[in-house]
Amino acid sequence: QVQLIESGGGLVQAGGSLRLSCAASGRTFSNYAMGWFRQAPGKERELVAAINWSGGMTYYADAVKGRFTISRDNAKNTVYLQMNSLKSEDTAVYYCAAAARRTIGTMAVGGYDYWGQGTQVTVSS
Repeated sequence: QVQLIESGGGLVQAGGSLRLSCAASGRTFSNYAMGWFRQAPGKERELVAAINWSGGMTYYADAVKGRFTISRDNAKNTVYLQMNSLKSEDTAVYYCAAAARRTIGTMAVGGYDYWGQGTQVTVSS
């Protein structure tokens, strides 16, 4: 079992930045690929960014490429999402997720095994 706790969400003006953190506990963190998903009201949950076990491979959704950066610190059992140049359309609940594999693999929600409780990000225009 893996427990995930997100932090760092909040209210920010368009063009601003936020850094989300996700602290993991329970199993060997470096055995898991990690992802950040988001879900806006009335929309499906979507993968924003993912990272493999070492941090050497990353994936970004087209909507956030060049603005968001995912990273991880295996010594601290933590994954981060640095969000810059935020837009109103980035407003959503952001979820951290862990997949029981070392590679990024599938982008699907069903491909992740453990989830955090979510943190709200609101971007005002």
